Amino acid sequence: MLAPETFTQMLSQLKDSLVYMLFYFQGEPYLNRQFLDLVKIAHQHKIYTATSTNAHYLDDATAKKTVESGLDRLIISIDGTSQSTYEQYRIGGSLQKVIDGTKNVVKWKKELNSSTPHIIFQFLVVKPNEQDIPDVFKLAKELGVDEVKLKTAQIYDYENGSPLIPDNPKYSRYKKLPTGFYSIKNKLLNQCWKMWHSCVITWDGRVVPCCFDKDATHQLGKLKQNSFRSIWMGEAYQTFRSKILKSRNEIDICTNCTEGTKVWAEE
Repeated sequence: MLAPETFTQMLSQLKDSLVYMLFYFQGEPYLNRQFLDLVKIAHQHKIYTATSTNAHYLDDATAKKTVESGLDRLIISIDGTSQSTYEQYRIGGSLQKVIDGTKNVVKWKKELNSSTPHIIFQFLVVKPNEQDIPDVFKLAKELGVDEVKLKTAQIYDYENGSPLIPDNPKYSRYKKLPTGFYSIKNKLLNQCWKMWHSCVITWDGRVVPCCFDKDATHQLGKLKQNSFRSIWMGEAYQTFRSKILKSRNEIDICTNCTEGTKVWAEE
């Protein structure tokens, strides 16, 4: 888990230019007991903060601390409005815990007269939960959630189809071809704004290009060994950027990427 000293080292180098910090990457942030303390530090430096959670750890005390931390945006993953639907994607998860955690945060926003965090229900649309889309908007309104966002799902090995690909094509990143196979909807253009805009720093200080590098296979540097500036301007980063501009489809993490496609769907 992200250690305070690693976070402090990163922040000391970036605080003067950093405007937006996402506190999540391939894991549940609330498992880190010091997570909200780090959010508070970032907030004190006037950095916009956001996180994404399964909401299973938002008990009353944690919900209060969440509001008090100054967290700006709280994304709550809710991928079904019945337990039977929810657990098809969130295996082992409890919809009731999601609802209870949401209620706790909404309550403490009111108690503390706070406009933050902005609470978003993120609904990842897959075939098993398509029918729940109208209900998630109703549930959000009942609970006092600020916004609902429908997100299209990234599917691995999508070429032969998948039981997760929605029936309604507007909720899918993929299209069925006349051959019966599937392809990603967007063209793989040799460009990516993220390479000059942001990056991911893992819990142990490794710098990787973006959130699609889920296993940190494209490590561009380590904060424990070099400064962020030297990594950002360094040879490894420049080489990776050049590869994208020349032939993006030759980079594994870039061939199933959302660059150029519609990630968010509308009801």
